[in-house]
Amino acid sequence: MNVLISRVELHLPACQSLKAKRSVVVPIVVHLDQMSGVGAAEIDHQDLWQRATLGISVVGSPVSHQNRVMESIERYLWSRPDADVVEMTHSWWEED
Repeated sequence: MNVLISRVELHLPACQSLKAKRSVVVPIVVHLDQMSGVGAAEIDHQDLWQRATLGISVVGSPVSHQNRVMESIERYLWSRPDADVVEMTHSWWEED
């Protein structure tokens, strides 16, 4: 089993409160969670208005499918007008 794990740092320039931040982050997480084989959550900076860190996992087979799903996720995140991607890192977890 292979799991593709991503950490995504977002800047939310228009957010001036935690409520405004939630109105941006929650729809992103919900959208990602609705994708087949994808799990997402806000994992850091919950107390900051204009910064969010998402943890995203893609589980499935084959690896090429996971790569295609992650490319789709990347396109979605980069297309969001209310969130700027600051950094995105990927790693693999593999179990025999």
